Amino acid sequence: MEKFVVKPKEDKAVTMTIRIDRELQEKYNELSAKTNRSRNELIGMALQYALDNMEIQEK
Repeated sequence: MEKFVVKPKEDKAVTMTIRIDRELQEKYNELSAKTNRSRNELIGMALQYALDNMEIQEK
């Protein structure tokens, strides 16, 4: 019989506090309701997209 192996959970998430305009928060609230995704998940997706598609211009 094979053993039931339980490995420690890797938690890669961190808690971070940011300040945003109320209007932006309201838009994420609406998007969250329409897509059945949490605001946190949507913001994380948007941040990752921005990093993946960012272009830095030199002076």
